[in-house]
Amino acid sequence: MSNRNKGKMPLLEHLKEFRKRFFRSIVAIMVASTAGWVLYDRIITQLAKPVCDLAAARANGSDECGSLYINGILGPLNLQIKVAILSGLILAAPVWLYQLWAFIAPALHRKEKRYSILFLLAATPFFALGSTIGYLILPVAIKVLFGFTPDALTNLVKFDDYLDFVLRMILLFGLAFELPIFLLTFNLIGFLRGSTILKPWRIWVFAITLSAAALTPTSDPITMSILAVPLICLYFLAGLISLLLDRGRDKRKIDQDSADFDPSASPID
Repeated sequence: MSNRNKGKMPLLEHLKEFRKRFFRSIVAIMVASTAGWVLYDRIITQLAKPVCDLAAARANGSDECGSLYINGILGPLNLQIKVAILSGLILAAPVWLYQLWAFIAPALHRKEKRYSILFLLAATPFFALGSTIGYLILPVAIKVLFGFTPDALTNLVKFDDYLDFVLRMILLFGLAFELPIFLLTFNLIGFLRGSTILKPWRIWVFAITLSAAALTPTSDPITMSILAVPLICLYFLAGLISLLLDRGRDKRKIDQDSADFDPSASPID
């Protein structure tokens, strides 16, 4: 369509594009949720380790596992559905992240289309890195949170609430690590310059620290720093790389302008 080629898209086209991207994302999440449903036992066994060892409890024939419990007739079913859906969101992240990017930048020129592939290739490992960090700090976070329980009381935790907390934290950490990828990709397509990214660095550092404090489930500075410090470093790295890319583009533009300039041409009277 001509409007799309000019970088403009009518409202109806935006809605159609959103519907297409949203539908593809939902399909990917449903397929990944099926895998989460099938691997349910393995997922909950792995995620429950910071509180109790489900595998050991089953092997010993124990009726209890730490302070975790499931309540209600529909509790086990609701738990498996919730784990499947949240697992699907995490497993299908490369697909719906790409769909999000494709919706944000639908009017790329043909030369810039390759950046969509680069975005996908970079977004997937960075999401995996963030999710891994979120999983690795689980024992620390849970230990800190359980430490607020008075000595005279026993803290019983609903298993579905616990797994919801765990999977959400893993998902949020994965999404947080997508920030430098978006910044760098916006620079590659010419939407943001490196100076624009780095100039308000104090605001960025404050916003990242504040977001880390809000996203991390614990109030201790160690857990918050585990998320904030890598994000701040990645932000500055994305800004510095963007500056280098801008310098290269500016130099090529100057060279091109010099090549197009013809000093022998006479001025028009």
